[in-house]
Amino acid sequence: MNDKHSLFLIALLLGFCLSAFSQPKDNFELTADSKPQAGVPKGELIKLQFDQSKIFPGTVRDYWIYVPAQYSPDKPACVYISQDGIKFEAPTVFDNLIHKKEMPVTIGVFVMHGRVRAANENTALDRFNRSFEYDGLGDNYARFLLEEMLPEVEKQKTSDGRQIRLSKSGNDRAIGGSSSGAIAALTAAWERPREFSRVFSAIGTYVGLRGGEVYPTLIRKFEPKPLRIFLQDGANDLNIYAGDWWMANQMMERALVFAGYEVNHVWGDDGHNNKHATAIFPDAMRWLWKDYPQPVKAGPSKNETLGKILIPGEDWQLVADGYKFTEGPATNSKGEVFFNDVPAGKTYKIGLDGKVSLFLADSKRGDGQAFAPNGKLYAVATSEQKILAYDAQGKAQIIAEGFVGNDLVVANNGNVYVTNPSPNEPSKIWLIKPNGEKTVVDTGLKFSNGITLSPDQTLLYAADSHSHWVYSFQIAADGSLQNKQRFYWLHSPDALDWSGADGVRVDRDGRLYTATAMGIQISDQAGKVQCVIPTPNGRVANFTFGGERFETLFVMSGDRVFKRKLKVAGALAWDQPIKPAAPNL
Repeated sequence: MNDKHSLFLIALLLGFCLSAFSQPKDNFELTADSKPQAGVPKGELIKLQFDQSKIFPGTVRDYWIYVPAQYSPDKPACVYISQDGIKFEAPTVFDNLIHKKEMPVTIGVFVMHGRVRAANENTALDRFNRSFEYDGLGDNYARFLLEEMLPEVEKQKTSDGRQIRLSKSGNDRAIGGSSSGAIAALTAAWERPREFSRVFSAIGTYVGLRGGEVYPTLIRKFEPKPLRIFLQDGANDLNIYAGDWWMANQMMERALVFAGYEVNHVWGDDGHNNKHATAIFPDAMRWLWKDYPQPVKAGPSKNETLGKILIPGEDWQLVADGYKFTEGPATNSKGEVFFNDVPAGKTYKIGLDGKVSLFLADSKRGDGQAFAPNGKLYAVATSEQKILAYDAQGKAQIIAEGFVGNDLVVANNGNVYVTNPSPNEPSKIWLIKPNGEKTVVDTGLKFSNGITLSPDQTLLYAADSHSHWVYSFQIAADGSLQNKQRFYWLHSPDALDWSGADGVRVDRDGRLYTATAMGIQISDQAGKVQCVIPTPNGRVANFTFGGERFETLFVMSGDRVFKRKLKVAGALAWDQPIKPAAPNL
């Protein structure tokens, strides 16, 4: 055999080996759990249609309800929701696992994506809502399920007249899907972890279709949520314009492990199809429902900043509710917290004993408040276009007037900085000196809102609600501002084109806390968001540090006030300046 012939055979053999290596090797045979078994009671499958959505108006979709034979309306059943209709031989799997008591009595709700029918199908296509509903982030799809789909399911009955009753507990609910249906399942649980606790994700689309590529980052930064998640993917999954599915799913798994989630996964070598997921679906269900009815719990995150700030086992506590809209919290030297019920025009005080009492019956529909070194409560009187200072008896003194303020901060030297957003002209920041002289020290923010000082009081931070930035200014000797920079980059929710940044505060280590539409985002001194702490009802308007040692976070969340004790203490502007340690760059 000559050399050329030998080289040809070697090349042919090598090509064959490489080709064999690149092709899927697994056959993914179904086990008995995915096949009908003699003696196993068979559940009922009901097909229906839903066309009354207000969240996705104009859509029509088919859906199926699986009701196990063991179901009795005397007790609300657990729920499994599937996107894209019936997948993974789920009804048969449920028959077998429920019969063997390897999962609880569970009603399956298999929902197709919506479509908006064309006026004339002969000349136009329907509008297909699949990517819009499934790949999009935010809570729209979760709201659709919770507010529209599941209530619709509970209107139905089985063929033998059993009324369908579904558990409202998130611990009793699982949700799953494949591809875009998988990210829809993850998003529903991510947005509403108290309503969905168990997630099955097959060949999940955590790539750049509608923002899903941000999940590995957000998972690492957010305080862990009580979710149990099973992931499946294959090495020959899609690798196209939006990203690499195989790599994205591995990034998700690594992020979930880092963040302390209870996560399991099965990797294979198949492509973008449901063969592998269907084969492992019974084992995934066993794992997701293991130890039921023990609740799914959040684990400890490896995020160092969360570890330095949060106290293990310490959660949010409700301080007060029933208000119209809470805003403008301020903390005095005792650690007592004052806040406004803005529409009602009242100011309340939270004492160190946690009791709430009325401080001002008429706060002029005020917004921002801050205590000064002299012990007076400086406040924005929105309706009167004034800045007032209240003494301990509630008697007011005019500090400045002639503009509509929003938030304010009073420095230890007595200088007052006030944000002045305007819908018709660039926002302003005002400086009011102790002698009453007022000047505009900045213009140009889209909507200047929350404002505070660095612990050493050499920098001023101002949140721009209509962007994803918090600006940093250096304070000159005369109190004016210089060296302006869009410094702190914030995460924005999918439903908004901006972060919704409102109140800002700093702790004594120099971290910046910003109230946003995603929760409290906490940044290091270098301007990087390191962690996010959501509130129980998902709304954060403003907040302050309070309590005897200023180690308790008091959060204004819509009509409620929550508190949470931390490991760190806040730096209050009325106090003496503090020089924090230099940041890690």
